[in-house]
Amino acid sequence: MAGTQELQAPVAAIFEQAQTSLANHRKNCVALYKLHVSAADKKSKKKSDSGDQTAFIGIFLDMVSRVVAVKKGPATVDRVIKFIAQYVRFVNEKALEDKAKRQPQVPTNSISSGSADEDDTVASVFVSTILEWLVQGFVAKNKNVRYETVHLVAEMISFLGEIDEDSYLSLRESLIERSTCDKESTIRAQAVSALARLIGSEDPSELQDGEKSILDVLLDVMNSDPAPEVRRAALLHVPLTAVTLPSVLTRTRDVDAVTRKLVYASVLTPRLEHPRHLSVAQREQLVQTGLGDREPAVRLAASKMVAAWFELVLADPVEELPWTGDDGGIMAGLIAFLTLFDVVGPGEAVAVDALLSLAGSRADVFDVFVFSEDYWRNLTPESAVLARAFLERSLADKREDRLESASLPVVTAFAFHIQEAYNQLLAALDDAEVARSLNDNPDDELPEDIEEELAKREVILGELLRMAVKLDYMDEIGRRKVYTVTRDMLAHPQLPPGLIDRCLDVLKEIMPTERELIRVVVEIVMDLREPEEEEGENNEQEQELTRSDITQSTLRKERSMRRAKGRQEMTPEEAAGADLVDMRCLTLVISMLERVHGNFEDNSTLEGILADLIIPAVRRKEVGIREKGLVGLGLCCLIAKSIAIKSLQLFLSQIQNAPEQLKFKILQIVFDLMVMYDRQLWGREEDGQAILTFLVDTLDVEESPVVQAVLCVGLAKLLLAGLAQDPKIIKSLLLAYVSPFTANNAELRQCLSYFFSVYCYSSADNQSRLRTIFMSAFDEVTRMHDELEDDQTMISPQQFGLLVVDWTDSRKAAETATQASRRIHAELAVDILVALYDSDRRSEDQEVLCTLLGHLHLEGPLAAPLFVKLSVLLKHIQTQCAFDDQTLDKAIGRFKSRVTTQFEADLAEVDWAEYGTPEMQELYDFIGIDMPDWASEKEKAGSRPATPESPIPSKSRKGKEKAPARKSRSKSAPAPAEDTDQDSDDADDDEGPPPSPTPVRKVSVEPPERQPSPAPESESEQEGGGEDEEEEDARPPTPSPKLKAKKAPRRSRSKPESETEQEGGGEDEEEEDARPPTPSPKPKAKKAPARRSRSKPAPSEKPEAASDEEVKAAPKPRASRAKAPVRVKRSQSKGAKRESDHSGDETPVSVPSAAAPRKSTRRSRSKNPPPPPPPEEDLDSNAENDTPPSGPVTPPKNTNGRKRVRTPGAKLALPSPADKKRRKPAAAPPPAPVGTRRSSRRTPREVAPVPASDDEFGGYSES
Repeated sequence: MAGTQELQAPVAAIFEQAQTSLANHRKNCVALYKLHVSAADKKSKKKSDSGDQTAFIGIFLDMVSRVVAVKKGPATVDRVIKFIAQYVRFVNEKALEDKAKRQPQVPTNSISSGSADEDDTVASVFVSTILEWLVQGFVAKNKNVRYETVHLVAEMISFLGEIDEDSYLSLRESLIERSTCDKESTIRAQAVSALARLIGSEDPSELQDGEKSILDVLLDVMNSDPAPEVRRAALLHVPLTAVTLPSVLTRTRDVDAVTRKLVYASVLTPRLEHPRHLSVAQREQLVQTGLGDREPAVRLAASKMVAAWFELVLADPVEELPWTGDDGGIMAGLIAFLTLFDVVGPGEAVAVDALLSLAGSRADVFDVFVFSEDYWRNLTPESAVLARAFLERSLADKREDRLESASLPVVTAFAFHIQEAYNQLLAALDDAEVARSLNDNPDDELPEDIEEELAKREVILGELLRMAVKLDYMDEIGRRKVYTVTRDMLAHPQLPPGLIDRCLDVLKEIMPTERELIRVVVEIVMDLREPEEEEGENNEQEQELTRSDITQSTLRKERSMRRAKGRQEMTPEEAAGADLVDMRCLTLVISMLERVHGNFEDNSTLEGILADLIIPAVRRKEVGIREKGLVGLGLCCLIAKSIAIKSLQLFLSQIQNAPEQLKFKILQIVFDLMVMYDRQLWGREEDGQAILTFLVDTLDVEESPVVQAVLCVGLAKLLLAGLAQDPKIIKSLLLAYVSPFTANNAELRQCLSYFFSVYCYSSADNQSRLRTIFMSAFDEVTRMHDELEDDQTMISPQQFGLLVVDWTDSRKAAETATQASRRIHAELAVDILVALYDSDRRSEDQEVLCTLLGHLHLEGPLAAPLFVKLSVLLKHIQTQCAFDDQTLDKAIGRFKSRVTTQFEADLAEVDWAEYGTPEMQELYDFIGIDMPDWASEKEKAGSRPATPESPIPSKSRKGKEKAPARKSRSKSAPAPAEDTDQDSDDADDDEGPPPSPTPVRKVSVEPPERQPSPAPESESEQEGGGEDEEEEDARPPTPSPKLKAKKAPRRSRSKPESETEQEGGGEDEEEEDARPPTPSPKPKAKKAPARRSRSKPAPSEKPEAASDEEVKAAPKPRASRAKAPVRVKRSQSKGAKRESDHSGDETPVSVPSAAAPRKSTRRSRSKNPPPPPPPEEDLDSNAENDTPPSGPVTPPKNTNGRKRVRTPGAKLALPSPADKKRRKPAAAPPPAPVGTRRSSRRTPREVAPVPASDDEFGGYSES
């Protein structure tokens, strides 16, 4: 005990000094080692005692235990950790030194002394004991202990020396468990760092079957760990080998910018010996990804890596070149550097990017260029690319002095170099033709060397033509020579298609006007289609084409575009050859039209191209020729509005059944035309809306990733440009963005990720549009998330909601100071609160919505009506919608407290007597309580009256039956169980699932659309008696919510009057005669409690004589606030009006499935939307005089005899004439494939009109 106390003080003093500075660690290690040796010597007399350092180890561990419990952060803790690791290293080094010096039978004064036969030295016992003690801390509950113990092991693991097998296996398993299973990312990162140091000590042959090696574990962590710091730790410690290199390269696309930067700066640049250790594809991927990264730090790291590669290549021996220069070997080094990439193939653009990046980091690289004559005579693909990059960079930097010092050839000399390269290409084409003729099977591929030579000559000529565009054509002789060579190349039938665009770029540069360019191309097309023309005539016109006095009409008089022999008169061989020529001509015409910006009417030559070449190609059935023809027609439409108007229907009719590639091209054409001409393409606004609806429906059912991407890009452009403002388009794009079926469509996701940020932050109006579709989109996302399959992934509904909350944040919008931008989140809060009033929502959905309320940013001042709505909804939500989960109730309480505190002054200034409006009456009807009579309490302005306990008249017979449902809002009564079964049966009988509660939200926050006159006095007497009538007259003039319970039985209007009396009784008959717009106040007061109550009335409370259809049409207490019956009824009134216009005395149509829109159960987010109810006649004259809207509308209101009018705030969704037209296609097309919302099971709407005849589309339809 005394020895332990003697060691305690000096050891503690050493640890005290070690935590002050890193500089004294070496000195303290020596001092601690002396104490260690002395403690071992005192007990060394006991030769059988292998633990003669027990006292020292106990004190040492006592010091360590004081450190591992400290929270991460203090620098003193890190210094002590480093000191412990350094002492372990010092002990092992001393043990190795003593072992080397130790002689048999010669005692030594060290802790490694002992018997030569002793397996465990004192140093190994010390290390094993410390390690075993630290491993126990890996599973501690305290995260600080776990972190510090793993951190300490990571620091000392490289200096452990030799340890026994059991300790090694225990350490390995513990580190693998910490690196993969610990919930703290910092602990996993330290475990990965420690585990990587054990890779060299692992023997793969000793692993059991199915057991992962340490390297496999680290690669999995590097690729899949959610924490960026853990992935970075694995990236920095994984060895760079041929096995690990592919996984390392995937981190260049990591979502974390720091990780992407480390790949270039800390892994590849210092640890890659030579770029040739990578494959060509890997080098191109690295350079393309790094130099194209959106983060400047990543681009800088990639450019430094490229510069390091150039230094390595420059140090290699260079092959002897056929030309020499005074550049000090820089040009030869750059050519060798370009050989790292495939400049003949798709790597040409990447090679140029790397070259320009190198010029940016080393500005003196291009200053030493000198092009000799031998350089141009011995061009290679790499040297041609180098010359072109030098020319473009010098022109971009406006370095004319650099061009002069480089001795570039003049235009005439350059024309001869182009001619020489063209001759070499013709020779390669002849060799290829000979090889093809010698082959028994002409369809076989050419020999590899011939194909490679042909590709090289094509690249060299293409680079020279790209340089020719940048030359100065003041020299007329050089201009004529370049024109002659370029025209000859275009007229050659075997010219590679990749050179057509290059030649046309040169012609456009040297021709004086677009008319001359069009005329030259038309002449070349004629030569290709009729090659039997005399050479002399061609040469004559060739000389005249450079003059501007030859008119296009002169050319058309001499020759025609039509063939002398029709297609029916050709043999199959001649027809195949004619098709190849037509494809060649169409390619040439398309390239020419892409470079023409003038009007179609100003170039009459194009009429012949359109009539004789493009339109016949459109009528062909071959997909290749038809695609070329449609693209050419679309380009003509861009410069001719009359052709565009006439051809738009043709393009739309081709979309639905076209192959993927053709559909991609047609959609590009349609979107280009819509952006170019906007509303000029159609005469009516309804037609434009029909086209947008068709495109949105196509996106919903499309399954091709390429077509999905082009649809999203086109619709996003229309929205950003303000050419489309329909919220349905935003909803479709939003669902496509999060759909699990587009998870692998990177182009679509990247486009929409950029679009939503720019669209929402650019305007408060755009944020408002996104807000209007949030709840319906949220229900759809929730349904998709519930129906996910095992192999599908998508974001959670909460993440989706947070995205929308962020996009609608007024602080990030460009118009942050406007009143419109401040109300977005307040309106969103109203929408969420209205959705929370739906008692049938699952607790999971309610939890998400309550969480979103806490993320909303409310700032004042708010508009008074909006603030009043928010206050009323918050005041009654906890009483009318008592939540089963106390957590949700607390969340609502916190939000309510925040709003009350923030707007306390505004709340005190509210004159509640001013808000006794029909709109507020509707809001209270939705909540399920009576609106207080603020007019009689005007002196209490600013204070909100208490909610009446029961607004139902006690004298009403039906009111007595419904009263318990009004008062109960939660889960007490047993009757709802029976009614739930009935609801389930009704749901099974419905044709389609009920809609989501979204329409309810709209009804609750919008002003009323119609204000009906009060019910006749006779009806009130019949239904309620005299006492009821007096009680109702004492109420406010606006109708109470009870009325909506009586609207459902009126849906089945095809029943005889006797049957109606039998089913509904006398009161129902009188209410059927009354009909809206004169609803009875008494039934309206009866609906609200049943709608807002969580406890449904028992089925026994229903009339005994009710039929199945009446049960379906009867209101459900837990339905969507009785708004659905009003919506269905008014749609029926509209249908009745349409029918009455054509047949006056027609029998009303019965709608047995009208109960579907009344439900608001969980099934309301089903994939199949409810079908619209069939039209039926309305016997009320007032209803026939109005034009009711379609879709969800607000209920009619009682305004004491005033005429029913539509308020300005009502939102109507009127059906357009285009919708009516497109619902009657000429022929039913085949069902479209499943698309971005595959789980919706919706039948896509076929809205693309099918042409009835060729005349309707100008004769462009398929023959």
